[in-house]
Amino acid sequence: MKPLFVKESHLGLRLLVAVLALAGLLVADLHFNSLGRTRALLNTLATPVFWVADIPREVDDWAGQHLRSRSALIRDAERLRRENLLLQGRAQQMASLQAENLRLRALLGSTALVRNDVQVAELIGVSPDPMRHLLVINKGAQDGVYIGQPLIDAEGLVGQVVEVAEYTARVLLITDPTHSTPVQINRNGVRAIAEGNGSLDALEVHHIPVTTDIEPGDLLVSSGLGGRFPVGYPVGVVTQVDRDPGQPFARILARPSAALDRSRHVLLVFVGAEAESTRETPAERSADPAGGSAGQDSG
Repeated sequence: MKPLFVKESHLGLRLLVAVLALAGLLVADLHFNSLGRTRALLNTLATPVFWVADIPREVDDWAGQHLRSRSALIRDAERLRRENLLLQGRAQQMASLQAENLRLRALLGSTALVRNDVQVAELIGVSPDPMRHLLVINKGAQDGVYIGQPLIDAEGLVGQVVEVAEYTARVLLITDPTHSTPVQINRNGVRAIAEGNGSLDALEVHHIPVTTDIEPGDLLVSSGLGGRFPVGYPVGVVTQVDRDPGQPFARILARPSAALDRSRHVLLVFVGAEAESTRETPAERSADPAGGSAGQDSG
């Protein structure tokens, strides 16, 4: 009779041999790294398997980046359009602020040529009448502004104050048809009168004989006659000289030195005893009511 468990005993022996062989290989690899090349070869052979296994994740990432809905693209485009408009607006504001800063620097630089006290004022209004060249500034009686006070900008004479309120004042430009400015030719000192003719870019110079030495390009400055404007403020530059032998005086046109159509900031110039009296503080004026009433009575 044949034994029943001979086959199973052979299987158990084979399993035991395999386990011992595996243990031996593990010990040999741990201590001597004898299977390093074999492991590297197996990893190389398994690389395509890793690539194939990673394909679903790559497809999902690509779809998330490229297969976006139309509504999402429209939202992004609208958001970018708003951001672009906002940035453009800020850029324009920065350009405006930079230009204003340059104008203020030039305006403050002009104070080096002024021997009197000055105060910066800002233009807040313009007369709607095209034949009247009137401006409104943000300084008034509270700031010591007085009637007849001259104004300049970074380039030259602007005009004079003709009306004073508590917090604002009206300024008559030198180009107004009713305004006259005593001037002299800076090159030779010849005196004349520069009158406005209703144009912001032109002055008419009167009372210059045809034989007078005056040429286009001559600088006209305030002469100081009349006591309204101090001596030496640039008023304009001669642009045209017409001499008619049959007339006693030449016809002369000049271009105002000040930027009358562009200046937003001007300088109020305080000169003379009238300026000293008007520059008292409100507290000082209220503390001396007798002096104030005396001044009103004398006026």
